[in-house]
Amino acid sequence: MSMKAARALDVLNFTPLNGKPIRIMYSDDCSIRKSETGNVFIKNLDKALDHQALHETFSAFGNILSCKVATDPSGQSKGYGYVQFDNEESAHTAIEKLNGMVLNDKQVFVGPFLRKQERESSTANSKFNNVFVKNLSESTTDDDLKKIFGEFGTITSAVVMRDDEGKSKCFGFANFENADDAARAVEELNGKKYNEKEWYVGKAQKKSEREIELKLKFEQSVKETIDRYQGLNLYVKYLDDGIGDDKLKELFSPFGTITSCKVMRDPKGVSRGSGFVAFSTPEEANTALMEMNGTMVVSKPLYVALAERKEDRRARLQAQFSQMRAVAMAPSVVLSMLTQPENQA
Repeated sequence: MSMKAARALDVLNFTPLNGKPIRIMYSDDCSIRKSETGNVFIKNLDKALDHQALHETFSAFGNILSCKVATDPSGQSKGYGYVQFDNEESAHTAIEKLNGMVLNDKQVFVGPFLRKQERESSTANSKFNNVFVKNLSESTTDDDLKKIFGEFGTITSAVVMRDDEGKSKCFGFANFENADDAARAVEELNGKKYNEKEWYVGKAQKKSEREIELKLKFEQSVKETIDRYQGLNLYVKYLDDGIGDDKLKELFSPFGTITSCKVMRDPKGVSRGSGFVAFSTPEEANTALMEMNGTMVVSKPLYVALAERKEDRRARLQAQFSQMRAVAMAPSVVLSMLTQPENQA
């Protein structure tokens, strides 16, 4: 069966069907593909390069799970594509060897695939002219900002933000004519003390950029917490809004020594209804899981499980779905075999 599958993959992959090339991969590889491991982005491709040509170019560096050239509705190449390997090492090697290589007289860019929010975050860290400063003393004026920031270049505007009564909100902005001067001011002034106040100085961000940054910081915080307490850390959800860190610790402390306990909150400090509890041993964590999962607290039954990274959870759920689908398909296959007419003599 494996030989037949391999032959089908080799012969039929990228075969046109209803005007579009089909892409085939082993179903066992789906969970890896969903995790985005080993994913590579390629741009500035010649319009004549198709899926097959891209696959042949990159297959020298490892086993390819998925390969695609982006096309418009008419099937014309958009000049970029994606290749996913089954491991990060192959992806890194391909990037190292092929980035800057000339294919069909065009120099291509090959780099790691970034999700939209990661690309937006990267863009947010690009050059800027407007600088944000906070933790000002109440006596700091617009002229003070102009004088201090003016040491690094030409200032087009500088303002301390004030309320309706004219009282300082203790933050402000300085706009530079030159982006390099703005960057130098941030580097030199961030963390400096003025009037006994330590300033925070950084790029002035749009609301959307701040939200992206906060979301990435939150996701990174969750990932670090899970990694640090792998096998010891429990994820708890359906927490009542009134439950804080101390109350969560009190609920789980009968089952062992708690090394970390945190209720997750949004940027405004409002509970997200979930949190993490880490124990000193896996046995304590398992006991707490068995005892607390489904327990009514205030008015909600708690959901308690071992904490998982997002990509691990996605891969596990994908594998479970594949197994369920296989079981569901089995009776229909048997029924089809039973209902087929016998060969006539």
